[in-house]
Parts: sequence; C-alpha cells; structure tokens
Amino acid sequence: MTSDTPIGVRLRPEIVAVPPYKQGRPAPADGYKLSSNENPYPPLPSVVEAVAATLRDLNRYPNAGGADLRARLAERHGVALEQVHLGSGSVALLAQLIMAAAGTGDEVVYSWRSFEAYPGLVTATGATSVQVPNRADGSHDLAAMADAITDRTRVVIVCTPNNPTGTIVTADDFAAFMERVPSDLLVLLDEAYYEFVTDDASVDGIPLLSRYSNLVVLRTFSKAYGLAALRIGYAVGPAAVLDAARSAAIPLSVTDASRVAALAAIDAEDELMERVARVAMRRDRLREALIEQGWNVPQAQGNFVWLATGEQTAAANDAFFDAGLTVRAFPPEGIRVSVGEEESVEELLRVAADVVRNLPMGHPAKRLG
Repeated sequence: MTSDTPIGVRLRPEIVAVPPYKQGRPAPADGYKLSSNENPYPPLPSVVEAVAATLRDLNRYPNAGGADLRARLAERHGVALEQVHLGSGSVALLAQLIMAAAGTGDEVVYSWRSFEAYPGLVTATGATSVQVPNRADGSHDLAAMADAITDRTRVVIVCTPNNPTGTIVTADDFAAFMERVPSDLLVLLDEAYYEFVTDDASVDGIPLLSRYSNLVVLRTFSKAYGLAALRIGYAVGPAAVLDAARSAAIPLSVTDASRVAALAAIDAEDELMERVARVAMRRDRLREALIEQGWNVPQAQGNFVWLATGEQTAAANDAFFDAGLTVRAFPPEGIRVSVGEEESVEELLRVAADVVRNLPMGHPAKRLG
C-alpha cells in the first residue's frame, strides 16, 4: 500500500495534504552525510559511559521531569527551575508550545523558507501558517513579519540562525521587532544553532526573558553537543507558558539516556565547545572558498551553508550524491550543506565548482562580478 492508496478511513484533509517530515538522505558507502546538520565528531567517551550506565534500568520509566538537568540549566541561565522545560528535541517543544497557544481559526507567523517542520507543526494544531518571504539575502524580514500579525495571530516563530539559510537576526532588529509585537502574543525564538554563532551582532534570547514576558527561547543538545540520536532540547521562558507546554506534552518522552547524556555533555562542555569552534572555522573557510568559486552564499552562522540553486536544485543534488556526498535539497529553492568532516571539504568544493560553473548567467546562486 502506498501513501496514495485510499484506506477508507476519514482523516483530516489538511493533515493528509502536508508532506511528512523527511530525514536527511543517508550517505552512500564510503561517502559523507552532509544532509542533517549533525555534529561530525563522535560522542565523548564520558558521555557514552554515562548513557551506558542507564541501560540496566530499561525496565523502568524515565525520570522525564529531569529536575537535575533543569536545575543545571536554570543555574546557568539565571532563571527559576520552573522556567526551564525539557523535551525530546527542540522540535517537540515547538509542537507543545504551538499547540498550547494556537488552534482552529488561529494563525502562526514565521519566515519562509525556514525550518521545514514548521508548516506541519502548525497544521497539526488546526491553525493556519502565515509564511513571510525571506529577504533576498536569506534573512528574516522582521518588519514584514510584524506587518503580518493580525487579531488571529497567536504565535510568531523567529529562527536564528535561520535553518536552512544560515542567516542571523541581530539584537537591534529583534528589539525593534518586539516593540511592534503585542505583549500577549507568544514569540518563540528558535536558537537550535546558537553555539555556532560568531557574529557579535546576533540576538541572544535568554538574557531578554526579563524584558519580554511573552518570549520563550528554544535550544537543543542535538547539534553543538553532539546528541542528535538521543533527542533532547530545552525551553526557557515564563513558567505559566511552559506549564501549558507541559500540559500539551506526550508524557515521559524525555528518556533517562538523553537526560544523563545532556548532563555529561555539560560536564565536558569545554572540550565540546572546542569542537564547535573548529566546525565554525571550517564553515567560514568553506563559505569563503565557495564565494571564490563564484557562489553567492549568505552569511552562514549555523553549522551549514546555503546554495540557492533554484530550478537547478534537483540536478545539483544528484551531482553531489553521485560524488558520495548527501546534501539537503529543497526544490525549487536551494540546497543546504552541513559542515562535516574535514576530509569532506575538498570533495565538496570539487563538485560545487562544477555545479556553479554550469549555472546560467544571472542566476541568483551566482555571485555578481
């Protein structure tokens, strides 16, 4: 039976119409997976050891409340324990918060293109997506997003660095945006790639929580901390809002393995942040090399770069795959390329040089001049 086969069961047509989220394409044999924004470094031995110790209790339900991890995070960010909420990845927290605030007849505003899970999460609640086009450089048009807010708007999502374009929201632009946002409208600041940011102009959400009572900041251990397989993220914000998210959560979805791994990762943070710094430097070198080849690459502040290949996206995706490189294609807009192992860079640049050379003159992915 395929997804197109009628099953005789009445389903919500708006849900059926939304394409399901698809994981990044796996790498071919002896290739490199650059499709999922994963940390290319293997987990630290101390993290593996901590996770292994939880296996003896697989017959028991997890300590899903995670008071120990929440306490560590609350102390770090200078907030109360009840202002920290854990979830099985930041995407689960997004789902809970959108569900807590928006329903049928409501609207959720976000920039587009942005994280591909946003449309499905909104539709699942019965709300309607209001997608505001990115600016030409791939960044959020916050003024247009503020203009899109109506009496029906219940949530606004701001993604920085933006996935998949890599651009940031600056602190000044965010402050100007929040001045225009009604104080009773929930603003979700999705900072999944926060640790990779090296631009001092970027907004830093958590220190702003004392200023904005309608702001929730989302972060994750999947990327910088290298725990993608264990799915754990956290939200920091007003306790009453997070209590509503907890009410919308699937019970016991945070496992002991993920909670303990996050604690071990915090203990080993200095070593992990050295890895993050190496990835950020590799990202900057990769972007510079792509620009030298003739690519027009937005300022990248996550652990990935964006190639606006447009109508040539499918062909470019195939060219990378044929060379043993899986990237993330978003037809007909572009390709997101994760910063992977150092060994992947040379082959990536070799293929990218051929792709950009074959793009027509005047193509938006080509640098002018």
